Amino acid sequence: MEWEIVIGLEAHAQLATRTKLFCGCSTQFGAEPNAQCCPVCLGLPGVLPVLNRRAFEYGLKTALALQCEIPDFVVFDRKNYYYPDLPKNYQISQNYRNLGTNGRLVLPLNGGRVVRIHNVHLEEDAGKLIHPEGRDLGYSLVDLNRSGVPLVEIVTEPDLRSVAEAEVYMNTLAAILQYLGVSECKMQEGSLRLEASISLRERGSDKLGNRVEIKNLNSFKAVLKSLEYEIGRQRRLLEKGQPVSRETRLWNEERGTTEPMRSKELAHDYRYFPEPDLRPVTIPRQWLDEIRSSLPELPHIRKSRFVEDYALPEYDAAILTADRHVADFFEECVRAGSEPKAVSNWVLTEVLRYLNEKKLTIREIKLRPSDLVELIGLVKNGKVTHQAAKAIFDTVLQTGKHPAEVVEQEGLSQISDEEPLRKLCTEVVRKHPKAVEDFKKGKKASFAFLMGQVMRETRGKANPQLVQKILVELLQ
Repeated sequence: MEWEIVIGLEAHAQLATRTKLFCGCSTQFGAEPNAQCCPVCLGLPGVLPVLNRRAFEYGLKTALALQCEIPDFVVFDRKNYYYPDLPKNYQISQNYRNLGTNGRLVLPLNGGRVVRIHNVHLEEDAGKLIHPEGRDLGYSLVDLNRSGVPLVEIVTEPDLRSVAEAEVYMNTLAAILQYLGVSECKMQEGSLRLEASISLRERGSDKLGNRVEIKNLNSFKAVLKSLEYEIGRQRRLLEKGQPVSRETRLWNEERGTTEPMRSKELAHDYRYFPEPDLRPVTIPRQWLDEIRSSLPELPHIRKSRFVEDYALPEYDAAILTADRHVADFFEECVRAGSEPKAVSNWVLTEVLRYLNEKKLTIREIKLRPSDLVELIGLVKNGKVTHQAAKAIFDTVLQTGKHPAEVVEQEGLSQISDEEPLRKLCTEVVRKHPKAVEDFKKGKKASFAFLMGQVMRETRGKANPQLVQKILVELLQ
């Protein structure tokens, strides 16, 4: 039997505010445990929450960017459940009147694959449990710094039909949130977390199967691996004629499996009721129009503009615009006078290579747009070779010096004087008779070998066009 995969995703993105959703405590990451708490986020008796206006505006921005319908007013609700890192035993969230509903996100697939957005709403985060490792201590620790941190939750309809589509959706959503400036989406810091719901049904059927929700997904990789595992698990059950239980499961990263957590709750299990300490928030049309007019150019629009305005290939434009700050860096270089394709080549190879190796963002490195523009100019004007430019690039990243300064201090100017190069090429040819013989037999790789020897002797400073010309003359 052929099965169709049905996936829905819930994303919880920490909003990039300095303070929490209902109090003035800091949201800065990395503080000492329980150092950023107050009676409000600890849920002590007699305290009253006060809504963070900036967080509310960020939520509205998100809903507008996802083309949601925005109501005239919204309310907050209490979601009641017990967990050790939830000191109030309830979470202030939204259930009955959300910030946005009936939205859509267009994926760059099949001419524009539409994923429906069920709702966008605000809620406060819970704390964090820490389980000491190394021996069975019989207890866990609670850090409540995260308690009360503002989250925007984005819930899709069950519209995704493959693990690949889920991956594209996550990357597209994260890019939009980053472009809006509402969230940094740093999964390693817990500022973007996901939950996946998945079921299988007979292909062609309109009836959804029993869905399983997967929690504890702290990376895109974990989402994809858990979905792949769960597809296999459910398929095996169905093909044996056994039912798939409607439940919540946890992802076990070490074992690479999902494991039962609890039977799936329904909305009434949370006993939602309106939050009595917060009044409804009216959303005047003028305020909404002001927020809508402040929306930035979103990734898919910027990608199209890069292709049209800068004559970049679709691939280049897609990679450059996947990260707002990388795209900003690229455009600063172009505005400073560099040729777009040359900048793109450097960013897509050397810059992104370094960022991936060091696990840094482009704002965390010492390279300035003016540095890359200067380096590209040095290559274009024949001042340095492309090989030497790579060494200069690495030095700039490590020291923060300007490229021209590195060239002068390390003597990396391109050698374009024919006489010393001819002498060096002659010596290389004399030292490697086997390579010369192989070249004359038609082995083109031997010529590249001889070129490499000359470049090595000159530390990459020899003019490659001139070296090639001299070697050709010597080998004829």
